[in-house]
Amino acid sequence: MSDSTSPRTALRVLVYSDDVNTRQQVILALGRRPHPDLPELEYVEVATEPVVLQNMDAGLIDLAILDGEAVPAGGMGIAKQLKDEIFRCPPIVVLTGRPQDAWLATWSRAEAAVPHPLDPIQLAETVVSVLRSHVPATT
Repeated sequence: MSDSTSPRTALRVLVYSDDVNTRQQVILALGRRPHPDLPELEYVEVATEPVVLQNMDAGLIDLAILDGEAVPAGGMGIAKQLKDEIFRCPPIVVLTGRPQDAWLATWSRAEAAVPHPLDPIQLAETVVSVLRSHVPATT
């Protein structure tokens, strides 16, 4: 947890999946700094819906990556709930079961979708694009 008296230099990325391997794939694909124009990333790994909601309600998350295939609560339903309930909700990227499910990401109001199996390059490009449009560049 960051000290409230000093500015945060890293972006906090929540990674939600009931599957530890999926969470690790996301973190390994993105690394600490997926692009030189962006601050470093700090990860918050979450395996259950209540903990996602708790972290998002706290207001310290800059981006959420939610697994649409997670059980019992899928990431797309959680994304829709977050967008409906949190004022100025941070951007959300959902991981879909397949490319054809991208329309569901639109329904969930997520900023972007990346299909399983995860392509590390596609995931990194998507996350960088979403963060660039929502986070000021570092100098």
